Amino acid sequence: MTKVQINYYDGSQSEKTLTDEEIPFPEGKLIVSRTDTDGIITHCNQAFVDMSGFEKDELIGQPHCVLRHPDMPSAAFKDLWDTVKDQGKKWRGYVKNLRKDGSFYWVYAVVVPNVRDGKTVGFASIRRKPSRTKINELTETYKAMLAEEKKA
Repeated sequence: MTKVQINYYDGSQSEKTLTDEEIPFPEGKLIVSRTDTDGIITHCNQAFVDMSGFEKDELIGQPHCVLRHPDMPSAAFKDLWDTVKDQGKKWRGYVKNLRKDGSFYWVYAVVVPNVRDGKTVGFASIRRKPSRTKINELTETYKAMLAEEKKA
């Protein structure tokens, strides 16, 4: 187990304990959540609860970045927010998430704006089982991105 400081996209920080244990994405499941326009979780399905290791009442009302793994570069989340919030478009990508117990899991995520009467009122994210080949590629890409971020 390793303790790390995680810097979130919004500028906040948190200390977390990590393990090297990967939890496999469950076959045939979809992880679903909704947030408000600030990324605060307003809804999550049971697969989300199960994979995150948190209880549902620990997730609702929390920023979605509570699941951010320190191996994820900030640039990935900047791209996500620029795409869904600023451009109002659908975002797709691979994300390594941190579980409550310090283990992790990978997802292929699709995030879409929830629009009502022409106004974005929140975001929905649907995650499915990711490609192991893409995870292997992106692990190296994300390491390089993190190294660049640390230089800046």
